[in-house]
Amino acid sequence: MNTSYTDTKEQNPHASRSRQILKKYPEVRSLLGPNLWSGPLILAVVALQFAIGYLMQANDISWWWIVFTAFFIGAFASHSLFVMLHEACHDLVAKSKTANKVWGIICNIPQGFPSALGFRTFHLLHHAHMSEYDYDADLANHWEAKLVKNIWWRKALWFVFFMFVEGVRPSRLKKGKVLDTWTFFNILIVIVADILIFYFLGPKVLGYLMISTFFSIGLHPVGARWIQEHYVYKEGQETYSYYGILNRLSFNVGYHNEHHDLYKIPWNNLPKLKAMAPEFYDNLYAHTSWTKLILNFIFNPKMDLYSRITRQSIGHHKVKNEDSGTYETKIPTTPTSQLATENT
Repeated sequence: MNTSYTDTKEQNPHASRSRQILKKYPEVRSLLGPNLWSGPLILAVVALQFAIGYLMQANDISWWWIVFTAFFIGAFASHSLFVMLHEACHDLVAKSKTANKVWGIICNIPQGFPSALGFRTFHLLHHAHMSEYDYDADLANHWEAKLVKNIWWRKALWFVFFMFVEGVRPSRLKKGKVLDTWTFFNILIVIVADILIFYFLGPKVLGYLMISTFFSIGLHPVGARWIQEHYVYKEGQETYSYYGILNRLSFNVGYHNEHHDLYKIPWNNLPKLKAMAPEFYDNLYAHTSWTKLILNFIFNPKMDLYSRITRQSIGHHKVKNEDSGTYETKIPTTPTSQLATENT
């Protein structure tokens, strides 16, 4: 097994690539900005989840069937809400920052667990400080990697409980508020919603919603995207896309290189970016099956939680983003299109 991360002295690769893309294809800027259809799509998925839960409660379906349905239907729906929550993090669901925070909380309600505003804080740090251990919660803790090792059953268990593992990672970071007013509001709303769902709709509705979320982040094909995005499958390559069929159920979240290059492009336009600038993506290693990926990661002894590239923390400063008109945190040499907005 690996004994530590693979360090690199190279800067964030998305900085130079986004500059090159914008220089060669300035028309790419037309793809930037929120997709206002995302809001109605969120409401449709929320309604679907509640409808399925209500039907199972009303018909007194057994818990075994609830678990089965949560795995084969609910997990895909809950995962799609995580993707939309992610869109809201980047202010791509609505035009205002406040409205996007509200949409993130709406995504959380049928998931049963409050995470939208906490995820927003630490995901934006991930973009600004990608692969910097002290600032990027997407990297496993050292104790976590050393505990799991490259042992298949430990990796499988790690996947099963991944949603809880992710919850403790931010405590090590040197930046980002763990609890602020919006995060408190997020937690309160979701807890109150859980109580109302339990008492007025029934325990099986709440159970179905929570089990769906549990599967959507864990040992499930859609859970493989946590491995797909940055675990090294080609030497020197730091970020990976997935171009398989499940993108259709996941709002194109697999287009991860494209997303990191120009994170202000909404989900529906990410395939258009790849089509506009194919020479920047066709030579990169990409995954085509999440199911194959998750099985390979678990059973391949060469893969473990240290199969990631890291870099030393570098200086950051405030600059004006002319695209959004806000002051944002900038990695040196990173263009305005690649700026990661600091959550305040």
